[in-house]
Amino acid sequence: MEAVGQISKVMSDERKNQVTRIVGELGGKLGRFVRARVRSDSEAEDVLQDVWHRLITALDAGAVEQIGAWLYTVARNRIIDRARKPKMASLDALAEDAADAAFEFPAGLLRDDQTPATEYRRMLFWERLHAALAELPPEQRQVFVWHELEGLSFQEIGALTGENQNTLLSRKRYAVLHLRRQLGNLRDEFLP
Repeated sequence: MEAVGQISKVMSDERKNQVTRIVGELGGKLGRFVRARVRSDSEAEDVLQDVWHRLITALDAGAVEQIGAWLYTVARNRIIDRARKPKMASLDALAEDAADAAFEFPAGLLRDDQTPATEYRRMLFWERLHAALAELPPEQRQVFVWHELEGLSFQEIGALTGENQNTLLSRKRYAVLHLRRQLGNLRDEFLP
C-alpha cells in the first residue's frame, strides 16, 4: 500500500479515486491470495506493492479490462518470477557464513608444551594442511592463506586482487569446507 501512497502524490484525483476503489474492493482478497503462496509476510508485501505499482502504470497507459483477473495474473506472475530468481546473498549474510565457516586451528597447535608427541602432531598437521591446500583451486587457496595465515582483511585482499568481497568470502568458505573435510580426523588427535 505504501507504493500506492507514494505514487498517488503525482496522480490526478480521478485516478486516485479509481485506484482507491480497486484497492478497497480487491485488496483484501488479493492479499490473502499472495500470502498463501509466499513464505513470509514481508515477501507478500513486496509482491503486493509491485502489483499495485504495475496497476497504476497500466491504468496510466490505457484502460485495463477485467481488472480483477488482470491483478491476479500479475500477482501470480510476480510470485513465479520471485521463486525462479536466484537469491543473491547479501554481504552481511556471506560474512555470517564466513564466520560460521571459519577455520579453527586445533588448540594443541597453540599450546606451549614441546614434547616429542606434540611436536610430531604439529608437524603432521602442517603437512596435511599444506597437502589439503594444494588440492584447492589457486584462487581459494590464496584467499584462505591471505586471510587465515597472513591476517589480511577481505577489504585488503579485494584491493590486491580487484575482486569484490562477496567473491572472496565465497572462495574462503569453499576452502574452509574442503579443509574441514580433509583435516577433520586430526581434531581428535589434538584434543587435550
